[in-house]
Amino acid sequence: MNYQYPNAVLLIFCKAPLTGQVNTRLMPDLTAEQAAQLHCELSLNTLQRATQQPLCPVQLWCTPSIDHDFFITAEQHYPLTRHLQQGADLGERMNHALSIALKNYQRAILIGCDCPSLTPHDLATAISILNKTTTAVIAPAEDGGYVLIGVNRPHPELFSEMPWSNPQLMAETRTRCQQQRINYYELAMQWDVDTPADLARYRRWRNELFKN
Repeated sequence: MNYQYPNAVLLIFCKAPLTGQVNTRLMPDLTAEQAAQLHCELSLNTLQRATQQPLCPVQLWCTPSIDHDFFITAEQHYPLTRHLQQGADLGERMNHALSIALKNYQRAILIGCDCPSLTPHDLATAISILNKTTTAVIAPAEDGGYVLIGVNRPHPELFSEMPWSNPQLMAETRTRCQQQRINYYELAMQWDVDTPADLARYRRWRNELFKN
């Protein structure tokens, strides 16, 4: 395939849609089965947006294993490869995946599956921004976290002992970038689906999208 950025790679972190283990913050507004269905919907939408243009190679980083039917089917329907997340916490898993990717590519972008506002244009912008002087790119989220991080060299200091799932995550990331003199760029603010209010927003957004 002729990619626009063949020296870059997009990593998508995804959990297997195990009932009762995904989107738990949306329960009891949703049943465990409905939460798992929503996770599948958001994840498949993410894969579709990530691969609808030949932007760069795409890797699906799976947990707790790579052999769940959802992951196998995803690889059959989308141009991607499956990989296993490894590490004791989210930071270790993210740093491991990015470090492995950078052995084969000059730039690596990592996203999750719960941010419907990220567009292919956002992904292309993130890749294009990484250069000799800007070594990190981040898309902050309205809840104080972030939904995308990209690097062109390993930055383990951005992933160790971070306040994950905490509204101070982006602020701490900025602080560490400044302390370590990492030249980083912030993309436009995004939103993800974590809470019942986010879910209501997502449904409104989806309905408007289908109207058009």
